[in-house]
Amino acid sequence: MRRRSFLTTASTIGAAACLNQNSLFAAEKTQLKKGATILFQGDSITDAGRNKKNPAANEKLGRGYPNHAAKLLHAAHPDLDLQIHNRGISGNKVPDLDRRWQKDCLDLQPDILSILIGVNDIWHQLNGRYDGTAKTYRDGFTALLERTRKSLPDVTIVICEPFVLMSGTVKQNKTKWFPEFDTRREYAKQVSDKAGAIWVPFQAMFNQAVTAGTEPSDLAKDGVHPTQDGHAMMAKTWCDVVGV
Repeated sequence: MRRRSFLTTASTIGAAACLNQNSLFAAEKTQLKKGATILFQGDSITDAGRNKKNPAANEKLGRGYPNHAAKLLHAAHPDLDLQIHNRGISGNKVPDLDRRWQKDCLDLQPDILSILIGVNDIWHQLNGRYDGTAKTYRDGFTALLERTRKSLPDVTIVICEPFVLMSGTVKQNKTKWFPEFDTRREYAKQVSDKAGAIWVPFQAMFNQAVTAGTEPSDLAKDGVHPTQDGHAMMAKTWCDVVGV
């Protein structure tokens, strides 16, 4: 896939300095058709309080980056009648996605499918609530995307980089999180490359913001769940990288 660089500016969220223009990359422009369906999938970071009782396109998408991205997308493409869904569920890991994938993904027949998953796959392991390993994460994620490609051969898949910031519980338990979390991020990139997906470098984005002077806790107080500034930055980066 050919690539072009992009610049994300902190002026869009009022929280961080400009990100490095040369170290993050965006895919070529993604063409959106009228009525295109865009699906955001993941755990609590994606869920962010969205409506689970009566989920519908463009309604009650939560407080997180899917809602911020939806506002950017509708503003940029007011005539396309984009159908944007959020089906993230708090606490989910890769096996949880797999169990609900038919109803919450394949049946929706998305044109663009965005997945952010991985932090619970390690966090729940650290808490003794899950025995999945990094390889379990890699292999399960790979199988999920292979299943998706077979059912939806034309879907554009977007894989978002799992991330944490050095604040809150992550900072307090740094030696437990690392280097295991870095291994899982590397596996997520391998899975993305194998699936021919668009990779959204959220960890790199946050790292650059922190290097530029933003306090990690201003972006994610517990190190895992973004603040509104963090979510806004994610949405802007997502749209830039996906090319929409």
